[in-house]
Amino acid sequence: MSHQITLKGTLSALLLTTSCFTLQAQGKAPAGDILDEVTIIGHRRKPADVPGSAHVVGQEALQALLQSDVMRVLRTVPGVYLQEEDGYGLRPNIGIRGSGLDRSARVALLEDGVLIAPAPYAAPSAYYFPTQRRMYALEVLKGPSSIAVGPKTTGGAVNLISTPIPDELGGYADLRVGQNRALDAHAHVGDAGRRFSWLVETVQAVSDGFKTIDGPTNFDQGSTGYDIQDYMVKLQFDSDPAAALYQSLRLKAGFTDQVSDETYLGLTEDDFWQNPTRRYAASAGDVFEGEHDQIQASYVIESESNWRGSVTAYRNNFKRDWFKLQSVNGTGISSVLNDPVSYATEFAYLTGASNSPDDAIFKRHNNREYYSQGIQAEITWDMNLGDADLTLTSGVRLHEDEEDRLQREDGFRMEDSLMILTSEGAPGSQSNRVSNAEARSIFVDTEIGIGKWTFTPGARFEEIDMERLDFATDDPSRLNGPTRVRTNSVSVVIPGVGALYQLNNNWRILGGVHKGFNPPAPGSSANEEESVNIEFGTRFDNGQASLEAIWFRNDYDNLVGTVTASTGGDGQIGDQFDGGEVIVQGLELSAAFSPTLGSIDIPLGIQYTWTAEAEFQNSFDSDFDPWGDVEAGDELPYIPKHQLRATAGLAKGDWGINVAANYVGKMRATAGQGTLIPADVIQSRMVWDFVARWNWSDTLSTYFKVDNLFDEIYIASRRPSGVRPGLERTAYVGVTLNL
Repeated sequence: MSHQITLKGTLSALLLTTSCFTLQAQGKAPAGDILDEVTIIGHRRKPADVPGSAHVVGQEALQALLQSDVMRVLRTVPGVYLQEEDGYGLRPNIGIRGSGLDRSARVALLEDGVLIAPAPYAAPSAYYFPTQRRMYALEVLKGPSSIAVGPKTTGGAVNLISTPIPDELGGYADLRVGQNRALDAHAHVGDAGRRFSWLVETVQAVSDGFKTIDGPTNFDQGSTGYDIQDYMVKLQFDSDPAAALYQSLRLKAGFTDQVSDETYLGLTEDDFWQNPTRRYAASAGDVFEGEHDQIQASYVIESESNWRGSVTAYRNNFKRDWFKLQSVNGTGISSVLNDPVSYATEFAYLTGASNSPDDAIFKRHNNREYYSQGIQAEITWDMNLGDADLTLTSGVRLHEDEEDRLQREDGFRMEDSLMILTSEGAPGSQSNRVSNAEARSIFVDTEIGIGKWTFTPGARFEEIDMERLDFATDDPSRLNGPTRVRTNSVSVVIPGVGALYQLNNNWRILGGVHKGFNPPAPGSSANEEESVNIEFGTRFDNGQASLEAIWFRNDYDNLVGTVTASTGGDGQIGDQFDGGEVIVQGLELSAAFSPTLGSIDIPLGIQYTWTAEAEFQNSFDSDFDPWGDVEAGDELPYIPKHQLRATAGLAKGDWGINVAANYVGKMRATAGQGTLIPADVIQSRMVWDFVARWNWSDTLSTYFKVDNLFDEIYIASRRPSGVRPGLERTAYVGVTLNL
C-alpha cells in the first residue's frame, strides 16, 4: 500500500502552473517528479479539479532558475504583491490581493504546515524567514480554502515545503560562486529505510553585498552583505509496512544563524541616480544578527479503510538585534531623507560631509526575543452518501507566542566620515515591553462531489487572548512590574465555500466566497480587520497546456495599518490605525505550454495580475506614514496596476537554457489619487533573469546564472527611509552533484 499524507494545515485548493507533487508516507519526493495527483488536507484529485485559487511552485520550477531570493520565486504567482528592500529577499515584504505587504505580517507564513513567523499572533512581522535554498516547493493559498490555515484569511497563506527525505540513500550538493565575493553552498544527504529514515541538510551562504559605504579613501567601512548558516535534521520512524494500520513518528529540528550588514537608511533621489549602490557613511556598522531554532514532532496514522490523521507539536525560538541608525540631532532619519534641505545639518552628518558633536547620531539596538509553540491536529474521513462522495477534514490548534523587547540606543559622532562611539544606552531605555497571545482554533473543511460538481464548504473558529505589558525604561530587570497592562480578546467565526463545475474533460469553471480576517495586535485599540472576499473564473488543462483566469474582489469593512520601523515615518512603533472600507479587485491570469521543435523542448509560461481597483472608500486622518491623511478614492500604496512574468526555455538532452522577464508597473509609495508626484512614485521596470545549464552526466552538472541580466537600474522602494535600489546585475557559476 502506498501511504500518501497531508501536510498539517496546508492548502485545500491548488493550481499547479509548473509541476505538481505528492509527499508519500516516507516524506519522499524525488527531484523533478511530475505526478498527476496532488494530496492536500486529505483530498486527492487531479490538479485541474481543485476548487479555488492557489498555486504551487514545485521543484522543477525552482530548479529552472535556481533562485535563492524567495521574492523572485513568488513573482511566479499572480495576485501576489512584493516590496523589495535589501535586494536579496532576506526579510521579504509579501502581500496577497491587497492584504498589505509590510514585513509579510498580513499573510499567514508556514513551513511544512506550521506557523513560522516569530510570533504569529502577537508580533507577526517576518524578521525571520526560512532560507529559500532549503525549500523543495512553495504553496501560495488564495481563496476560500484559507480558512483551513488561519488565522489570517484576508489575503491568504504562503507555505514553504522543506526538503523531503529521499527514496533511497543519496546526496545532493550545489556550490556556486559569484560577484561580490558570493559563496553559496547547499547540501543534503539522507536515506529511506524500511522502518527508519533520515535527512541531514545545510545551507552556507556569504556575500560582501552590492552596495558601498562612504568613507575615507582606502578605508574599508565594512560589508553590505550577509552570512547565513542553516542546518536541518529529519528523522522518521515507521510501523511495519505489512501492518493494516500505518503509523509514523517524525522529528524535525533546525537552526539558522544570520548576520546581515543591512540598514534602514536609504538615499535621496538625486544621490540614487548618481550612484544607486551608495550607502551614506552614517550607516556603517548597521547590522542585523538573528538566531532561529525550531523543533517539531509529528505522529501520523492512516488506516486501510477511510480515515487518516496527524498530530504535531512545535516550538520556534527567535532572537535578534538589529543595530541600526535611528535619528540625527533628535530627528528621525525618515524626516531627514524626506527633506534634506530643511535638515541640511543633519543630512551633512549622515553623509559624512560634516563632523558632528558627540551624541548627535543615535543608533538603536532593536533587541527582541520571540517564541511560538503549540500543538495542532487534524483527522480526515472519506465517505459515500448515496451519489455523493464526501471528504470531511477537521482540525484544532492550541497556540501561544510572545515578543519581548528590551531596546537601547548608543550615541555617536561623525568624524572625518567615520562613526565614533560616544555613549552607551542602558538596556531597555528605549523600549521595555512584552506582548503575548494565546489562541485556540478549530476548523472544518468539507469536500462534496456530486456528478460534475465539487463543493468545499468550511468554517474556522478563532478565540484569541492578547496582552501587552509596558515596563519602565529605567527598570530593565522588571522588578517593579509593569507600568501599564493592556489586554484585548477576539472571538470570530470565519466561513467560506468554493465550488467547481466540470464542463468537459478540459474545461472547468470555479468560484468561491469567504470571510477575510486579521486579528489586531496585543493591546491595540483598533478593530479587527474584516472583509468579504469573492473569486470566480475558469480553468483549462489538457495535460499539455494549462490556462487559468480568475477575477477576485476583496471588500474590506475595515483595513488595518500597523506602524513598524520598516513602514518608515516617525510614528509610535506598534500603533494601529483603522483604514475603514477598501475595495481591491482585479484579474489573475496564468498559462503554461511546452511545445517541441524537433528534439528541442520549449517550455513557455506567463503570469499576469491586473489590479483594476485598490482604493479607500472613505476619508480619514492618520499618523500611519504609508497612508497619511486619506480621502475617499485614494489608491493603496505599493500595489501596481500591472504585473507580468514571462518565462521561456530551451532544453535538449544534456543542455538547457531558461530566461524569465519580470515586469512591475508604476505604483504609489503613499496613498493618493490623481497625478502621480515624482517624489512619491515608483516607476515601472523590467528585470530579466537567466540560467544556462550543462549536464555532464546523471550525477554532475554545471551552470551559469545571472540575476538582472541587463543591469536594470530601478527604485525598488521609498521606504523605510529614503530610496532603495534593486539588486544590480549579479552573475554566478555553479556545480551540482546528485548521488
